[in-house]
Amino acid sequence: MNKKLHERYDYIFEPELLKAIEMVAVARHISKGETVIDIGQPITKMPLLLTGAIKVLREDAQGDELLVYFLEKGDSCAMTFSCCLGNKKSEIRAVAETDSELLMIPVEKMQEWMGRFHTWRNFVLDSYHIRMMELLETVDTLAFMKMDERLLKYLQDKAKVNQDDTVHTTHRDIATDMHTSRVVVSRLLKKLEGEGKLIVQRNRLKILEL
Repeated sequence: MNKKLHERYDYIFEPELLKAIEMVAVARHISKGETVIDIGQPITKMPLLLTGAIKVLREDAQGDELLVYFLEKGDSCAMTFSCCLGNKKSEIRAVAETDSELLMIPVEKMQEWMGRFHTWRNFVLDSYHIRMMELLETVDTLAFMKMDERLLKYLQDKAKVNQDDTVHTTHRDIATDMHTSRVVVSRLLKKLEGEGKLIVQRNRLKILEL
């Protein structure tokens, strides 16, 4: 834990904060597809992502999901910060996109470190800003992009967080993340393939336009 903590956060956090994290953080390994935080779950710990990638989802009244954004190594989730500071239950579902390693920090340290460490305060505020920009990008995507453009962007983002131009997924999983039907996804994938933007293979897609 010590080595990866310093690899990811030495340039962000002061030495005293790194020591404080080492004293209280619990290391956790999350397998691909495993839920890290679920909707309605009480927030007792806040995650820092050391390796891997996590997708953050919202759910509507019917139980259908919509992908909000991805978290990559070095990130944390602003929605989790908000729930921690307000002693609320989680309003999002976080699922491991790849095998990932996290540091789980007790929520009671949140406010203490906000006043004690300026680098922690800056990290939290920067995280809020970055996630807000990603939320606005998600809104713009939903409001202004055609469905095929949304699908291509989703696949490009997925390829980037996985650091692999071949995305291993199914049409049904894509449909779930994008809050649409499998039939629509299949039709649009054929269209994008015909335009030379990707290659459709069994349970995987090679993205040609990144």
